[in-house]
Amino acid sequence: MLIKDFKIGEEIMGFYLVKAKNVKTSSANKPYIDFTLQDITGEVNAKLWDVKGDVESIYNPGEVVKIQASVTQWQQSVQLKLIKIRGILPEDEIDYNQFVPTAPIEASAMLEEILTFVDEMKSNEIKLLVKSLIEDYREQLMYYPAAKSNHHAIKSGLLYHILRMLRSGKALGGIYKNINLDLVYAGVILHDIEKINEMDATEVGVVEGYSKEGQLLGHIIMGIKRIDKKSEMLGIDPEISLLIQHMILSHHYEAEYGSPKKPLIPEAELLHYLDMIDARMYDMNKALRDIDEEQFTDPIFVLDRRKLYKSKYSASESY
Repeated sequence: MLIKDFKIGEEIMGFYLVKAKNVKTSSANKPYIDFTLQDITGEVNAKLWDVKGDVESIYNPGEVVKIQASVTQWQQSVQLKLIKIRGILPEDEIDYNQFVPTAPIEASAMLEEILTFVDEMKSNEIKLLVKSLIEDYREQLMYYPAAKSNHHAIKSGLLYHILRMLRSGKALGGIYKNINLDLVYAGVILHDIEKINEMDATEVGVVEGYSKEGQLLGHIIMGIKRIDKKSEMLGIDPEISLLIQHMILSHHYEAEYGSPKKPLIPEAELLHYLDMIDARMYDMNKALRDIDEEQFTDPIFVLDRRKLYKSKYSASESY
């Protein structure tokens, strides 16, 4: 049964992918496992109570498990109480495409289109810098999500996020003539590139956790360090390197979200809003996709707990 079809009070059985796992202790001082399980239609929280044995080594993120569970409700959200759980067997013939949502455009096609934006750049130095960094991460870009849980947390989600931002940036560049599109394109392509080293993701597009550098520094600081080092190695004009680093540093806009500087050039300001637009449109589409017309969603945490409305005039896309 698909997660989107779960109904409170029923008992279900099926295969699901472990997206996240946390070992916790109950009020009775007994260990239990808090899971996030997913299939191609969504995610659900699941609890495995009174766990015995080596709880750290069983059913880890990226694994598919077979479960039997009761569908319950907790604070207006569907939750599973696990009755039985096991790992997969060879005869189960698991197709991972049924468990991991994937960008609606094939990864190689997205990368090919992104490279056409790079080829449009007038600055040979910016083009050299961006192409070099893309080549460094070409293999990982084919499958990396853009986040662990929020916007574009799907296989090849990072490429999908970059491509949609590039398309929007090109359209806005035709309106605002004070924008250097070379810088905008570079900022879009590189703004989240170090998420590849910030997060540990499997080739099926599931983030298992965060690296030591990711936890201590984060992708923004890692990104400007990477650009600085690569620019020096390639002999890039220090002014170009500095401007792109500033765009990366400021694209979250607020210090509480990881940006110690707000944008001080128009290209950096535009990068921030391109990022926000694409993230918000993705999160709204995801929330509205599977509800009926003329209904409200549950409160959406990443959207300030807003309850979105789906009108009969609403349009939607797969992701």
